[in-house]
Amino acid sequence: MTFESLDLYCLSKVGAEASYPFDEVTRVYKVRGKMFALSSEKRPLTVNLKCDPLYALELRSLYDEVIPGYHMNKKHWNSVIVDSDTLDDEMIKSFIDDSYSFIVTKLSKKEQALLYQKN
Repeated sequence: MTFESLDLYCLSKVGAEASYPFDEVTRVYKVRGKMFALSSEKRPLTVNLKCDPLYALELRSLYDEVIPGYHMNKKHWNSVIVDSDTLDDEMIKSFIDDSYSFIVTKLSKKEQALLYQKN
């Protein structure tokens, strides 16, 4: 997976927006103002994804490419090394889907309704 394909996939999520709030290289993906992913074009290509704490630990135990979130709350965030031979694009997409869903389910019912009302 390239940065461009990762970027397009994150932005394909309903209500997803991207910005550079921290610096010129770290792209942050949000839904209704809540972060679900961070990435940059730096090598190795990685993406930080929010995760249920127990699932985060499970993924770290299963895959060497999934590590505690770099510069993030280690309980809730994983860094996924995209440049690997082990994780294919579909698996990375499923991790992104999980992160996005995790954030959306934490939104209030009103915020969820507004999210889907626009689309």
